[in-house]
Amino acid sequence: MQSDNLKKILEQTQSGEISLDEAMRLLKNFPTEDIGFAKLDTHRTIRNGFPEVIFCKGKTNEQIVSIFKVLSKTNDLVIGTLATEENFDFVKKNIDEIIFHKEARILQIGKIPKPKTDKLITVITGGTSDIPIAEEAAITAETMGNKVIRLYDIGVAGIHRMLDNKKTLDDSNVIIAVAGMEGALATVVSGLVACPVIGVPTSVGYGSSFEGLSALLSMLNSCAPGIAVVNIDNGFGAGYVASVINLQGVQV
Repeated sequence: MQSDNLKKILEQTQSGEISLDEAMRLLKNFPTEDIGFAKLDTHRTIRNGFPEVIFCKGKTNEQIVSIFKVLSKTNDLVIGTLATEENFDFVKKNIDEIIFHKEARILQIGKIPKPKTDKLITVITGGTSDIPIAEEAAITAETMGNKVIRLYDIGVAGIHRMLDNKKTLDDSNVIIAVAGMEGALATVVSGLVACPVIGVPTSVGYGSSFEGLSALLSMLNSCAPGIAVVNIDNGFGAGYVASVINLQGVQV
């Protein structure tokens, strides 16, 4: 069992049989916790600096509750993405401290930490319809210990709105550009700043946008350097990658 293996490692460390560095190496690759329907990576925080995130979509309410309970035993903060109000209502009956970021569709146990760095992540959107995906990115980045600024509805159809915020963009260490339609926002902003830009294509748009495929291909084919692109509507992925970039060199 996992607890037996952990006890053995600790006893060997205490007796001097293995070094502290060797113990850390073993713990970083420690087995998952098997709860029957899932094998939870309870030591991901040790390896990556942030615990396993629960992908709520497709899971039953009972499964979501069980996973939250296990992960929260060893982590001060746990989140679940793509959650619904129904998920929240059910989890709330079983876990009092659960928080629901409705627009971001994120469930959270524990408090968002203070920023671990003064470096700034800025989340921008082309339009108001892109805000739910942007909020998923922003909340994800905040839970990972980053200072986040939001600049919404500054798309290229009224480019003066973006230029009015040029100083904030220049002060950013990472920018997450969330846009549907033709997805031009990421290219335009990347041409204006020196920092990395993470493009998030959204499924916002009319028929020929093909539920975000047009924006995805536009961002992938951008002529502006410095852009990395995540999948359609993947605000969580963008927030996570932005955090990894922003926290480089920071003790997490």
